[in-house]
Amino acid sequence: MVTQTTHKNTKEIAKEYLDSVYDTVCSRNPDETEFHQVVKEIFDSLVTVIAQNPEYMEHGILDRIVEPERLITFRVPWVDDEGQVHVNRGYRVQFNSAIGPYKGGLRFHPSVNPSVVKFLGFEQIFKNSLTGQPIGGGKGGADFDPKGKSDAEIMRFSQSFMHELGQYIGPNVDIPAGDIGVGAREIGYMFGQYKKMHGRFEAGTITGKGLNYGGSLVRKEATGFGIIYFVEEMLKQQGLKFQDQTIAVSGSGNVSIYAMEKAQELGAKVVTCSDSDGYIYDEKGIDVETVKRLKEVERTRIEDYTAEHPHAKYFDSPTDVWSVPCTVALPCATQQEIDEETANLLVENGVIAVGEGANMPTTLEAINLFKKNNVHFAPAKAANAGGVAVSSLEMAQNNMGFSWSFEEVDGRLREIMKDIYDNSSEAAETYGYAGNLVIGANIAGFLKVADAMMAQGVV
Repeated sequence: MVTQTTHKNTKEIAKEYLDSVYDTVCSRNPDETEFHQVVKEIFDSLVTVIAQNPEYMEHGILDRIVEPERLITFRVPWVDDEGQVHVNRGYRVQFNSAIGPYKGGLRFHPSVNPSVVKFLGFEQIFKNSLTGQPIGGGKGGADFDPKGKSDAEIMRFSQSFMHELGQYIGPNVDIPAGDIGVGAREIGYMFGQYKKMHGRFEAGTITGKGLNYGGSLVRKEATGFGIIYFVEEMLKQQGLKFQDQTIAVSGSGNVSIYAMEKAQELGAKVVTCSDSDGYIYDEKGIDVETVKRLKEVERTRIEDYTAEHPHAKYFDSPTDVWSVPCTVALPCATQQEIDEETANLLVENGVIAVGEGANMPTTLEAINLFKKNNVHFAPAKAANAGGVAVSSLEMAQNNMGFSWSFEEVDGRLREIMKDIYDNSSEAAETYGYAGNLVIGANIAGFLKVADAMMAQGVV
């Protein structure tokens, strides 16, 4: 096993190289704090790897991997129900195609900007690598807020967005999927527009489709189920299990809902979930079927849960969801929702494990605090890879022209998540960071991509 003290001089050289590349990232991409943070987090994990593999420095792997292969920005004009014209900005970052065509979701949210898209796309490179599937990293979206919009407005916006994006994607080029603000409805509208633009039915162009036109079973549940499968493996290694754990969850979208459902199937009690207005606390355990109906069918606010479950309590501060005592915390809402102060409160209240459902929901300071207090931590790029894993399985089914059963897809998902845990854990131990899944996931994801880039030369 390689130890952290091996080749000290080589490690100093590696650290200087990584610092130099990071400084270049910051100077070339000023004010892009989200992108800076994710690059630093991954680079901090790679010092020993670069020291032991100096050929990565010699071939400028890090210099190349931080620069997107392509960043596309476009305007998205659309007309609301009153006839008023609006213009939003759309983005797609095609970050790295070393191991396969670009793959990553589309996010419709006011916070979307180049920094957010690049942070998500950079993270996606390594997440996709971890799945073991032949898919590269990409991400996209628009600064459009779907909240409060009619179905007709959502349709017009989605069609206008795809009218521009559709020129740059395809089954062997770039395969988008859904993310925050983009579900089956939006995917359907975009797929229809792409089909109209190109005059042919290419099921493998986009994933997250409806089952009656090329979608896959378990796709809706995949990210939430995958988080639980990963955390289950993490707990199992400590002689623990989900049964009788108290779970706090943030968010109430697909990721949150199906993480809650699977955790309850395994015997846990889920006591919270939230939306952008506030959170609910149900000491008897969240009724997931009620949340599903409110958020997936009626598209209303989580506050309405208390009308049907009057014993539950509603609080109008969504960030305070982490004040509720729990043994397992699953942040599934958005980035940066757990800071150092919040992490300290979770530790004081007895948390033993944290599994990231959202992308980068925990600050670096909070992660370090969890490590110091021996809280088992499942990083997003590993723990929430279930969505893209099943997206890749959807692509495989599209290519073969048939569909697998729910049980078969779910079984493959569980196997993939176990492999991600095992590979991350093994990489951490090999490079002298046993038990650190943040570093292990970064290393395991990086090595596959770096070796593929080496094999393909400087392109």
